[in-house]
Amino acid sequence: MTSKVSEALGYEQARDELIDVVRRLETGGTTLEESLALWERGEELAKVCRQWLEGARKRLDAALADEQEEVGEEVGDEERDESDGSGS
Repeated sequence: MTSKVSEALGYEQARDELIDVVRRLETGGTTLEESLALWERGEELAKVCRQWLEGARKRLDAALADEQEEVGEEVGDEERDESDGSGS
């Protein structure tokens, strides 16, 4: 479960901290306890990033669906205008 602090992070903040955690783990030189704590923090940050990205994907999908709906309505209006002879 993510902490309240992690949930308050913006995507870029979480991503940057995650990059730092990965670098520290790859570099080594930490104790087992420190490595485990870094790993857990990295998992938490990755979850925050995923949540942000999922939210962004939902917003994009909704915007695209709205756009397609508007285009469909415009096409329907044009077809009705043409069928009743009032088309441009």
